[in-house]
Amino acid sequence: MVVQGFSDRTKGQVDQVIQKWRDTPEEKLTQEDRQNFKDLACACLAEGDGHDLLTFLRDDQNQMVVKSMGCVLLAPLVKELLNVRKTCEYIQAAISHITTTCNPDEVLQTLLNIVKKSDPETLVLVVPHLQTGLLRLKENRASSLGSALAVLHQQLGRLPVPYTEKQEEEDLMGLGRSCHALTVFTKTFTEDLRNRVGPECQQTKTELLNFCMKSLREPLLEALLSPGRRTSPMWLFAAHVMDTLASIRESAADLLFFGTARKNIQMEKNQLAESKGCLAYLVFVKLMDVDRFPVVFSPEFILQNNVKYVHQLLSSKKESRVLKGLALLENNLEKVQDNSLPASLMELKSFYDVKQSLLQVLTDCPMKHLRESGLKVFQIFINKQEPEAKYKFFRFLLKTSRHPGVEGYIVKNVKNQVEFSMKPGNATNWFLGCDFLPLLGLVLSLPDGPETDILHNMDKIMESLNLLRYLLLRDNPLRNDPVVWEGVNKTKEEYCKMLRVCISMSRAYYASQLSELRDEHKLKARAARATTSTDMPLQSGPVKQKKTSKMSPEVQHQVVQCALVTFDLMESLIVRAEEIGEENNSRRVNTGANNKV
Repeated sequence: MVVQGFSDRTKGQVDQVIQKWRDTPEEKLTQEDRQNFKDLACACLAEGDGHDLLTFLRDDQNQMVVKSMGCVLLAPLVKELLNVRKTCEYIQAAISHITTTCNPDEVLQTLLNIVKKSDPETLVLVVPHLQTGLLRLKENRASSLGSALAVLHQQLGRLPVPYTEKQEEEDLMGLGRSCHALTVFTKTFTEDLRNRVGPECQQTKTELLNFCMKSLREPLLEALLSPGRRTSPMWLFAAHVMDTLASIRESAADLLFFGTARKNIQMEKNQLAESKGCLAYLVFVKLMDVDRFPVVFSPEFILQNNVKYVHQLLSSKKESRVLKGLALLENNLEKVQDNSLPASLMELKSFYDVKQSLLQVLTDCPMKHLRESGLKVFQIFINKQEPEAKYKFFRFLLKTSRHPGVEGYIVKNVKNQVEFSMKPGNATNWFLGCDFLPLLGLVLSLPDGPETDILHNMDKIMESLNLLRYLLLRDNPLRNDPVVWEGVNKTKEEYCKMLRVCISMSRAYYASQLSELRDEHKLKARAARATTSTDMPLQSGPVKQKKTSKMSPEVQHQVVQCALVTFDLMESLIVRAEEIGEENNSRRVNTGANNKV
């Protein structure tokens, strides 16, 4: 057998070296001895003599050698285990023998270094042996467990989370297997707590809590967690995390609602908020551990405490986090009674933040299904607010938002609230009395005056004209107050006048664009005829300066035509509103004359 470092020696000479190791006290063994011992083991593995190596490790004569230098063999043994890509009993047995023979502190340090320097797939192979080493510790087991869990979770975070159910089933990258290995690993120490008491026991709970909170963020915040697949690796891992929290007496309510600063959770503030968001999602949306959750909390209290976690999730750029944030917010809102959330609550910073992050999803998110889900939740949010809160929310958005789609949606909601307020028993000054006039002024306004881009602001303008027509057509309570009705008419007249100016300017611009396109089309047609009649190459004819627009002339023509039709539609709505106003004035004059008679 050729052994690296022993190439000039016979088998007998190697035996002499081994005998020398046996006879040397542990403290006398040098670094060179350890390297030679490692080289000898690597040579055995390379030549397929792994069985001989295991026999050597188990030989009673060699136990002092193994105890003193065995840890240096762990790295090559784990590497060999990875290379064979299948269960190799003699290698597993060799590793097990070393972890039960060598100093447990050295075993742990060596195995953790192997995990740090290897691919994440090493985790599954090493975890059982880490467990063996930890259970052998008599002192400082809790802190060693914390170090091990930190390294293992770091490796777990390097594995990609499956995006589809098929990927999760195939588990090609090993995340499911790794989660299962960590489940078995942590369960051992959770069960071990039942038979132990004292400060060490409390520190163990703290280390397990840290692991659970980190796992809620990675990988569970990214996982599918489909309720129809309760046997999937990610679902089982989530259930294990919840069970672990219960076993160490950490209730979800306490973690979510009553602060965690005293619990010594070693995470950044934003990361901890994301972990709590995932915890709230599991409890309220997926109903995990919901039986242990206290029923004394009101829906308003739960919503108030969860919105900060929702804000953290919605502020993310990752699809899975936004989805969980929307689902959690929708779940909490649906349990609240309509028209019940007070304005004082909506003015809290946490609610302001979540409204802003929700609007960001609606306006900036590139994924259509997230925007659609966000719009659904946005409407539920509006429905749950009391009239004063709705009023202030609408005013705030109309003042600050520069997104016509959002403004148009708010104007539509203003109309709905006015209509609701006109029904018996629903009257409110916020949408019918003097307070309504400032809101109406924001609705019937143009952001840039006569230079407003009509097409860009079309959503808000069309909804505003629909609201105006509704107010004028209905025999509504606004007319009962002369001051209010005069304010409505004054606002209407100013708005319609300004809108006519904008439409006129825009129509003139787009009409000139249409004329330009037609002239360009004629020039091209004339050039084509001239080229054909002279049999000249096409490129030798007159060439017009290319437009910067990437649209074809046909598409440009269609866009301009649509713009002109839109202006006609807006103007017809203005004319109709003015006609209704004149009819109302005539009716009032006639009614007054009849009353005098």
